[in-house]
Amino acid sequence: MTSLNLTHKTALITGASKGIGLATAWAFAKAGAHLHLAARDNAALEAARKEIQSHHDVNVQVHALDLSVPGVMKQLDAAVGDVDILINNAGDMPSGPIESLDWEVVRRGFSLKVLGYMELTQHVYARMKRQGHGVIVNDIGNSGENWDANYIAGSTCNAAVMAFTRALGGVSLDDGIRVVGVNPGPVATDRMVKLMKRRALDNYGDEGRWEELFLQYPGGRPAEAYEVADLMLFLASDLAQYITGTIVTIDGGIAARGSIIKTGKLAQNQQAKPPEPDRASY
Repeated sequence: MTSLNLTHKTALITGASKGIGLATAWAFAKAGAHLHLAARDNAALEAARKEIQSHHDVNVQVHALDLSVPGVMKQLDAAVGDVDILINNAGDMPSGPIESLDWEVVRRGFSLKVLGYMELTQHVYARMKRQGHGVIVNDIGNSGENWDANYIAGSTCNAAVMAFTRALGGVSLDDGIRVVGVNPGPVATDRMVKLMKRRALDNYGDEGRWEELFLQYPGGRPAEAYEVADLMLFLASDLAQYITGTIVTIDGGIAARGSIIKTGKLAQNQQAKPPEPDRASY
């Protein structure tokens, strides 16, 4: 039976200092992959490097860079060199309806996620093409398929990255490369709290009521970062050798229902949120 076959492979993960990026670093390290971790927060990256290496026999290199700055993606590619896997994960789009948008913030968000994913992919894809193999996984977001007027910048951004993923992934296997995407719904991260507070302000006029929004989610909870990380691990592995040009949604069925609003009884009848696993288990 085919295995993950990630031992001694090398993965570059952006936005790797926290949240989904950090959970993905732990998942790949457990599978035996060496890591390059990129983000702005050098202290958080160094802490992650030390902790991961204390539990797993892999090499971890960190790159403290602001990936939204022009030219930095090329700098990162030069510093990292050849890799087997790229996880595009860095992104920060503002929440809110059209009338609330700060265009400087929106432009910075698009530069980091849409243009940033495309630019880093261009550099890494060229290396992978010379190698004759590679996998690129884009962490996108289900608002790109489940459009939300109260997250209009994020919906537009994610739809663009979805199109990019499908367009490139449709031809990439000709070069021995797979390009895939994941569309998480709400995930229990610091970024989610910021977005939830904005949504609570829009819905209730009080950002302090953001936890009440969990009652609307499938299962009465958001996804955990490790659940998204495990999906990306699978897609990057040899278990998914014929998957390219597609996007896998992990949102508890939110996009399929077209809303985050649950039907039926609310969270009092839902199972408790599963505990975050010990990082040492990754």
